[in-house]
Amino acid sequence: MRVLVVGGAGYIGSVVTRILTQQGVEAVVLDNLISGHRESVPQSCRFVQGDMGDAGELDRVFEDGIDAVMHFAAHSLVGESVENPAKYFDNNFAKSLVLFEAMRRHQVQTLIFSSTAAVYGETNTSPITEEHPLNPTNPYGESKLAVEKAMKWYSRAYAFRYASLRYFNAAGAFDAVGEDHSPETHLIPIALQVAAGQRDELTIFGDQYPTPDGTCIRDYVHVADLADAHVKALRYLCDGGDSVVFNLGNGTGHSVKEVVAATERVTGKKLPVRIGSVRSGDPAVLVASSEKITRSLSWTAQLSSLERMIGDAWNWKQKYPRGYSFRGTH
Repeated sequence: MRVLVVGGAGYIGSVVTRILTQQGVEAVVLDNLISGHRESVPQSCRFVQGDMGDAGELDRVFEDGIDAVMHFAAHSLVGESVENPAKYFDNNFAKSLVLFEAMRRHQVQTLIFSSTAAVYGETNTSPITEEHPLNPTNPYGESKLAVEKAMKWYSRAYAFRYASLRYFNAAGAFDAVGEDHSPETHLIPIALQVAAGQRDELTIFGDQYPTPDGTCIRDYVHVADLADAHVKALRYLCDGGDSVVFNLGNGTGHSVKEVVAATERVTGKKLPVRIGSVRSGDPAVLVASSEKITRSLSWTAQLSSLERMIGDAWNWKQKYPRGYSFRGTH
């Protein structure tokens, strides 16, 4: 089997690529490297630097023979999406349609889509199931939902079979792949930057939420668990499974203060913390239920204890303190 991994030089996509390769699947990576890292792609994989919005480039890739597509190529900063929605609808939605049309031209009908639990918007329900109303509160979530809607209609009209996987926060590290964004906006890597002396302090955005310790609770899943779910979903579709939507969650969630405390335990470092203003639109609790995928595909978040995720990320950071900077391709 030959699988095109679009966005395969990104954090989650590159881990999926490694697991596919370990399982004997031929992975072809397409990435424009705007936020991905060439160094994260295994040398054994064919790498194409290109954009999924380039129909000609897609045709050249598909002409070599592709059996399925895994789609990770999205902008994902919520704040930026509010400030610049055009960027998000162009890349996340419009360019996805270019990809889908290339799949149609080359009769590729199997698609795994990296979606987001942000399609649910703000909710008082916890954990969130796949049946929860879809009401995104920012252009990022809206653009992902638009892709999901397009896939539904493509599935009906063109016999596409897809799996859309909705999750919140990937964490941890796998093999030589870790989390390295610029700018970094995610809590765990920011906490580790503070522990490593690369930031002066960590800001907690509000501590008066209706949660046990007053800080927001979020869902974290180990990046290797997420990758395992994507590969299981691919196997499911290749075995004839129908189009499906799955949440991927740890079932409980962790507060900001719990993440800080766990980071201090793992690293042995005391983190300077400042309480900042509440960010607009930050719900108190966001946790996704994964019962459906557990029942259907026997998937569980086996590596997603907080200490394991932080520990793996810390080990990666100690090995590569400046991330992918000044590293050779491996």
